[in-house]
Amino acid sequence: MYWSKTLIPTMKEVPDGAEIPSHILMLRAGLITQIMAGAYAYLPLGSRSLQKAAQIVREEMNKAGAVELLMSALCPISLYEQTNRVEAFGNVLIKAELRRAGKKVPVVFCPTHEEEITDIVARFVSSYRQLPITLYQIQTKFRNEERPRFGILRTSEFIMKDAYSFHTSLESLNDTYKVMYRTYCNIFERCGLSYLPVEAESGPIGGDASHEFMIPSPNGEDKVVHCESCGYAANTEKAEIGAASDGNPSSSAELKGTAELDTPGAHTVEQVCKFLKAKPQKLVKTLIYLADGKPVAVLIRGDYDANENKIRRFLNAEKLELAAPEVIEKVTGAPVGFAGPVGLKQQVPLYADYSAMDAVNAIVGANKAEKHLVNVNPNRDWTPAAIADLRNAVNGDACPRCSAKLKVQSAIEVGHVFKLGTKYSEALSAKFLDADETQKIIIMGCYGIGVNRIIAGLAETSYDDFGLIFPVNLAPYEAVICPIKVNDENTMTIAKTLHDELEAQGIDCIVDDRDQRAGVKFKDADLIGFPLRIVLGEKTLAEGNLEIKWRWEKESCLIPIDGAGAEIAAMLNQERKTGERFRSKQ
Repeated sequence: MYWSKTLIPTMKEVPDGAEIPSHILMLRAGLITQIMAGAYAYLPLGSRSLQKAAQIVREEMNKAGAVELLMSALCPISLYEQTNRVEAFGNVLIKAELRRAGKKVPVVFCPTHEEEITDIVARFVSSYRQLPITLYQIQTKFRNEERPRFGILRTSEFIMKDAYSFHTSLESLNDTYKVMYRTYCNIFERCGLSYLPVEAESGPIGGDASHEFMIPSPNGEDKVVHCESCGYAANTEKAEIGAASDGNPSSSAELKGTAELDTPGAHTVEQVCKFLKAKPQKLVKTLIYLADGKPVAVLIRGDYDANENKIRRFLNAEKLELAAPEVIEKVTGAPVGFAGPVGLKQQVPLYADYSAMDAVNAIVGANKAEKHLVNVNPNRDWTPAAIADLRNAVNGDACPRCSAKLKVQSAIEVGHVFKLGTKYSEALSAKFLDADETQKIIIMGCYGIGVNRIIAGLAETSYDDFGLIFPVNLAPYEAVICPIKVNDENTMTIAKTLHDELEAQGIDCIVDDRDQRAGVKFKDADLIGFPLRIVLGEKTLAEGNLEIKWRWEKESCLIPIDGAGAEIAAMLNQERKTGERFRSKQ
């Protein structure tokens, strides 16, 4: 390929509205352009990288025994109604009505394809002899992101590899789950990503076990908890906390008598702390939830956040939500912001996080408008129905596996694997006839990768002051040939010959045949992040040499023109297989 024959609109300035490195650099390097909020076009360079990522995914999935198909991006809304996911997705689900023969046909733009693939399998799989099977696709998905931002990291339209496995037994599902887990590791390693597998919640997909594959990044919108000592990792929704208290305050602490204080206008932790000149650690907040429609109270220390997934699992509830103001007033006798464990108007169970049990002489709501109680202590003034880990982990908490300190960091989710169980197969009647001639429900697994997030995640974590740094396997072109004097016939003959030799040996290369200064060409090559730059300068050519430089190395070196094509191809092919040069810069 020649630069003059393609479209590479590089930019010198930071584009308006671009906030994070991946967004800025992908726009500046001419990989993408915005069409509207949450929707981007992939320009030739971006499209090439995206296709390479998809091909790596495809090769590894095929190697794992999965079978590729392609489903429709449109789906009848009735399938989502059968699985109760219209409500679960809420406004995220993009709906439409098609007019056909004077009738309205309600459809959705699929955010995932559990319903469609399960419906297909229900139609065509009927015997245990056809199972297990894993089907996958690489397809465009749609979600109504209310706040699309950060370039292609958070969009309404995105490209995803989603796979679904179907089984006769849990043992079979577990075997495939392990295979998919290893396959994901292979994919992300080949893509040059620094990734971290973490334990995760299943979310609106459903299921009973899952892992996310995260790229640690300061601009990631997810939080993960990681123990560098033993390797334990989980997202904050799932993360356990080790070395919990036994639920008894120190016996040496002096327990003071309770007192009721006026706290006008103070109904948040921050406001109460400011009014009473106290630290958040002195507060115990009482949160009123509805667990499957029944009110419960959850007590947590004021400086911690409740973890609703932990609470839901602990209560074995299908649905958990914060109670409405009118429910809170009915339970507590006070408006929102003044709930406490002492003197509730309605008797509801009190579930305490370990942190609430450690609080000595704490401040709590008085269950009266504009009033709080001070010097409140557990087991003396209130008694919990149960004690559990019900909060989000924070930096410095003890690891649940080895008791070392946990580290909380931001990360970008790039993949997710689930054990779905029978949630969708039951709803959509996906059954099989077993060897004993009885009908049974198919057991499912689900495995997703954000293909464009591979590129965005790499761009967010692999760059320097000059631009992007691509590994060979994902680079739009593996090498850029930079002839300095494009009007010199001998220089361009050598450039064309080298280009043709490299292409003949399967190397993606581009000749920068623009009549521009060397500095302009080098800056654009660095901005885009081509792994190998090959410079054809007047002096080096006269000496019978070419200058080559890896993007991530400071120094260049000279190699003879004779045999250069074979030597460069060998280096790039070796780097494709191992990625050792790229990883050494990390």
